[in-house]
Amino acid sequence: MLSIENRSLLFKIMSKKVIFLGTADFSKTVLQGIIDDNDLKVMAVVSQPDRVLGRKKQLIQTPVKQLAIENNLPIYQPEKLSGSTEMNELIALKADFIITAAYGQFLPTKFLDSAQIASINVHASLLPKYRGAAPINWAIINGDTKTGISIMYMVKEMDAGDVISTAEVEILESDTAGDLFEKLAPVGTNLLLKTIPKLANDEIKAIKQDEDNISLAPKIDNNLLKLDFYSQTAKQIYNLIRGLSPQYVPFIYINREKIKIISVSILEQSMDFHPGQFIYLDNSTIGIVAKDNYILKINELQLIGKKPIDAKSFINGYKAKFASGEFLDRL
Repeated sequence: MLSIENRSLLFKIMSKKVIFLGTADFSKTVLQGIIDDNDLKVMAVVSQPDRVLGRKKQLIQTPVKQLAIENNLPIYQPEKLSGSTEMNELIALKADFIITAAYGQFLPTKFLDSAQIASINVHASLLPKYRGAAPINWAIINGDTKTGISIMYMVKEMDAGDVISTAEVEILESDTAGDLFEKLAPVGTNLLLKTIPKLANDEIKAIKQDEDNISLAPKIDNNLLKLDFYSQTAKQIYNLIRGLSPQYVPFIYINREKIKIISVSILEQSMDFHPGQFIYLDNSTIGIVAKDNYILKINELQLIGKKPIDAKSFINGYKAKFASGEFLDRL
């Protein structure tokens, strides 16, 4: 077996072979960092299959696939990696590192064990908090003031591996999920690139996750998009809207007509209105009263089949159809 000194020298001399698995924009940033690192060589990229999206039913490539094609990297897109011919081809590459970031599938143990040095994941939370598919969204929805990145060993159980390194990031009161994605992606990339050499040189002692402090971050369910001003406070709804933005747009119903709520801010408490009321505070300001009688100012909204508009444009165009003081439909 090579000594630590010799392994360190070998790492400096030889590029480490990497198989990267990822799908989203977050993953794309991480992959770009790996591509740009002279000590790493991407042998293959694995991403989710292309999906048909939108009204035009276009077949859309994942951001990671687009980047792989731009850099002439081999791309694999199995519907399911387990038991696939693609998995056998990937194992045969004998990669030093298998690295995942927001890939979206469980990986077979046989594949993970094929890494010559380590199989690791870049996860967008401070584990054991927010294990699962949507850690960034849930951190904002729950009103957290900080989150971060965890680099961890991959195991069969979801996001349960020992934590190798972490980095904290502040969540601002105004941050949306989109803002936080943009903050965390470069932090995760930098942390990964600092961690890899230490892993190769046996310079890191991983820490087991505290099983008593586990919380989950499941996929965003469509039921979460139904805003309930009768049972939720203004702060809860505000956090929910920014925690879903921009990928998901929640909605209300007035007179059985669906209205998407895109952007809001919180106003003062009102004693003159009741929870669930849709009100025009002046000629350019729309408010909706929440459970705690605080008013959410609606900055941007959208009727189904129409373009998003600001509050003033909505009032000018629809005040006859949606009268001030009307109550939202109960969902």
